[in-house]
Amino acid sequence: MSATLQNRDRLTREQAQGLLDRHGIAPTEQRLEITRLLFARHQHLSAEQILAQLSMQASQVSKATVYNTLKLFAETGLVREVIIDSAKRFYDSNPNPHHHLFHTDSGRLEDVAPARVEITDLPGLSPAMEVVGVDVVIRVAPRKAQ
Repeated sequence: MSATLQNRDRLTREQAQGLLDRHGIAPTEQRLEITRLLFARHQHLSAEQILAQLSMQASQVSKATVYNTLKLFAETGLVREVIIDSAKRFYDSNPNPHHHLFHTDSGRLEDVAPARVEITDLPGLSPAMEVVGVDVVIRVAPRKAQ
């Protein structure tokens, strides 16, 4: 999805505060701004994209605050952190179970319904262990000319 959002695409301040409250996160001004942007719709944004959007809107949120806030949001389960590689990660505002398709040529990340990905023959677990989640990122690229 596009990282460019207009003000009309943002959550209201009250909606953002309610979302933070439900996750036990203190609603500072900076956290509210990031929440309003990230949760305007289901989307995948990097910290850099969020920072760029906030800067375009003359928001006074520092780079460190964006990174720290996203880390907090991921730790509390407010967002899903989708790690593509050691240098690229996205923050997913869609709370529903799903997997991802990453386009290596464009950097676009899209949702894939769990029913479209079949995972079979998982390794046996000891009785003390249980599967608590499966995250799949499928990387795709245009075919090379032969």
